[in-house]
Formats: sequence, C-alpha cells, structure tokens
Amino acid sequence: MDGGWGGDASHAVRTDRLVLRPVCPAHLGDLIRLKGDEAAFGLMLHGTRTAERTTEELQDDIAFWAVRGYGTWAVHRAEDDAFLGIVGLMERPDGRGIALRFALWPWSRGKGYAREAARAALAFGHAAGLARIIAVARESNLASRAVLADLGLRECDRFIHQGHPMMVFESLRPLPPLAQQHQ
Repeated sequence: MDGGWGGDASHAVRTDRLVLRPVCPAHLGDLIRLKGDEAAFGLMLHGTRTAERTTEELQDDIAFWAVRGYGTWAVHRAEDDAFLGIVGLMERPDGRGIALRFALWPWSRGKGYAREAARAALAFGHAAGLARIIAVARESNLASRAVLADLGLRECDRFIHQGHPMMVFESLRPLPPLAQQHQ
C-alpha cells in the first residue's frame, strides 16, 4: 500500500510527467535540503527552515493528511523519480482559508512542473470537497503569479506582510452541471 516509499499510496496523484506523493518520513532528507535553501524556499511564508523545524512540519503535515484527507505532496519526476519539490493544500495560519502552495528546486523551474503539480493539487482539493482554495504570492513573484493565472485563479484580495505587498488569489469549485442549469 505504501508505493515503496513509506507513504499513503491512496492519495498519490499521477500526471503526464509527475508523481505527487503525500509527504512521509522517507522524504525528510529531501525536505530538509529544499526548505533550507534560500533560492528554493525563501519566498515561502516564514522563509527557509532549520532541519528541526522541517522535521516538526513533516510531523504536522502527516497529521494534517490523516485528519483532512489532503495536504502536502512531494513532487517527483515520473521518468526518473527525481525529487523536484513540494505542492500542497494547507490551512493558512492567518485564517484566510485553505491555500495552494508550491516550491520547486530552481533547476527544475521553467519546465512547467510547478504548473502541472499545482493543477493536480487544485483538482484534488476541489474533488475532495473544497469549494474555495486560495493562493498567496508576493506581488513581486511574477513566476508564481503567472502559474496561478494560468490555472484560472483570480485575484480577490491584497495585504501587506512584513512590508511586502501580497496578492490573494482564489479558485472556486465549479458547480455540477445540474446546479448550473437552475441558476
């Protein structure tokens, strides 16, 4: 059942080029390296992490999956199983809601992997019953904003965080065909 990596295979997602696996203890080394790297994780909420904080977050992520049925995935390239980064759906600590987030190694950027992983996570979340999923990006983070726009998320709010202008985007679950007919 664990797909050979120690995680829950029932929540794994395959795309054309990627395999998304719920994070598990087998991912800890990759996560420590990713989350400790400024170029890979510096723009994420709270910035880079220590190894200790990453270990705590992994435990929290595993528990979140168990309770919610969605969470953070490790993103792997299907052809060679290379670890590219993370994508996930997490509850924001500021109460804004469930947020899509992604962080990939700089060497893997520019190939559409973030877009592909984020699209799969968004679809998973809506299929799991989430009516609204948000994403937050720094106004200056043009790459993330481009991914979010391409996925159809629309800007719905702005705020300032530690002096940085932030943009909030949202994705609303499409109504079922019958419900659309009765509007």
